[in-house]
Amino acid sequence: MLRSVLTRAAQVDHHGFRIRSREVSRLEGLSDAVFGFAITLLVVSLEVPGTFDELMAMLRGFVAFAASFAVLIMIWYEHYTFFRRYGFEDLWIIILNSALLFVVVLYIYPLKFMFSAVIGQMMGATGSRRIPLESGDGPALMTIYSVSIIAVFSLLACMYARAYRRRAHLELDEVELLLTRSNLRYYAIWIGIAVFSIVLSHLGGPAWVPFAGMSYALLGPLQAINGYRAGKRASQLRAAESS
Repeated sequence: MLRSVLTRAAQVDHHGFRIRSREVSRLEGLSDAVFGFAITLLVVSLEVPGTFDELMAMLRGFVAFAASFAVLIMIWYEHYTFFRRYGFEDLWIIILNSALLFVVVLYIYPLKFMFSAVIGQMMGATGSRRIPLESGDGPALMTIYSVSIIAVFSLLACMYARAYRRRAHLELDEVELLLTRSNLRYYAIWIGIAVFSIVLSHLGGPAWVPFAGMSYALLGPLQAINGYRAGKRASQLRAAESS
């Protein structure tokens, strides 16, 4: 399995966080199966083309598929990282993990629909594969997508908050505590941008929906600042420990 390959030789991850779990638990196995099912839902929505025009339309649809796939893999990797770093499962983690899996499966179709609609508009898709959108549908579509983002990253944040609360039990050192707090800020930034996108699309109406979508570009600089600050502070802590 991919999890086993990723953790076969490493003692710490690339951020210097100790890996506490190498074996795939039953909870992780179930989670991988659900993520695999979610990817299957993306694939089965693709139909075998009957004409050359349908083939070209399907190839344009692969861009939306690739974007949806990338988002799903990003969520899976966040899930994978949590269990490798902390290696513990209690009742709250099981509940939060189950809720996350539910949201992921529910999230697939809105995710694929949004990317298909937006990329179809940008690429000028025509024919039966073009997703028709009324001018008033934009705010609702942006809200559905952003609410899904909020749900996913709120649940991941709750899992990290649970690990932080158990920091004494997990024997987290200063660097690991710093990185845990950095991850919580990482998820808070995602949630904040999603909320901002919803507010922007509803305040400005359909005309502001493109700006609400572009607001997600703020993730780049904000996450870069968060990562830089955490990395710099972690380096200082490691230097202090080694001196």
